[in-house]
Amino acid sequence: MGDLTLYAMPSSGNSYKVQLLLALLGRACTQIRCEHLSDALAQAKAAGALPLGKVPALHLPDGTILSESGAILWYLAQQTPFLPQDPLAQAKILGWMFFEQNRMEAVIAVRASLRCYPDRAADATPERLAALLAEGHALLAIVEAHLTGGRTWLVGDSATVADIAIYGYTHSSGARGGFDMTRFPALQGWCARVAGLPGYIPLQAPA
Repeated sequence: MGDLTLYAMPSSGNSYKVQLLLALLGRACTQIRCEHLSDALAQAKAAGALPLGKVPALHLPDGTILSESGAILWYLAQQTPFLPQDPLAQAKILGWMFFEQNRMEAVIAVRASLRCYPDRAADATPERLAALLAEGHALLAIVEAHLTGGRTWLVGDSATVADIAIYGYTHSSGARGGFDMTRFPALQGWCARVAGLPGYIPLQAPA
């Protein structure tokens, strides 16, 4: 898989998941920065580079465009250590990936966006922020409970795309979302293990 092009939003956890896996795999990829409300994002949409109207979008050499971070992760992880071949392990990995997109992103990522993007400040009412805080702590507690008791990774004995998917927004949930991560020591230890993987790159700041 050469000549990959990734349209990505540097400050987005969903884009970061794909960027991180590419880095961990040592995969070369041309990246087009499409930050929130940027001209580059508007131009990418107008040019048809984002079929679903959002980033990330991975363009393959044959012209195929893959959308949705989970689908891109699954594609890139094929035949790598980040996706075991055992069907049961794969099902467990998908379970965590669905959990992240269906439940965690709608809370963890949304609270962070309300706090970090000025154009969303009007929606950041005290009531909404408080509700998202309580719900987010409950969701983080689910991951904490799973990791408590000596489990090193979410599925199996090595890092998989389940860890990459959950890590995307979770690792910055304290700094960007205002969640109290001191409640979750196992989760903090897991974040440190992901950050210690060879080839690791941090979340990029907006240009």
